[in-house]
Amino acid sequence: MGKVFNMHFILTSVLTVAGMMTSVYVFSSLFGKRIHLWLMRNFYKDRKLFSKKNRRTVKLWRAYGLKGVAFLTPVLFTPIGGTIVATSFGEGRNRIFKYMLISAIFWGLFFSYISSRFDINKILGNF
Repeated sequence: MGKVFNMHFILTSVLTVAGMMTSVYVFSSLFGKRIHLWLMRNFYKDRKLFSKKNRRTVKLWRAYGLKGVAFLTPVLFTPIGGTIVATSFGEGRNRIFKYMLISAIFWGLFFSYISSRFDINKILGNF
């Protein structure tokens, strides 16, 4: 959107980071635990405690932890999904916010730089 509206690369990056961090704040502070409990009650009622999927999730969390989830959040999980995953593993709000901020700055700069290098008119044509 920054390219379409002819925004500067830095402004686009700042707005991208602000958008992600707004989601992280709202879902880690206000709704994270409630959404996790709601999901567990409604979708995972008859879930086995020691299933292959659970073991794999725990193994990944132990290997990469919050840093890995934060790094992959913009690419794989979305800010809401990554925050709920981190909250469900019992991470504190301050740690979630810190690592998500670092991730948001990195990915915000990366995606803004990449998008600023493409000519959107050539990609979309005369839309």
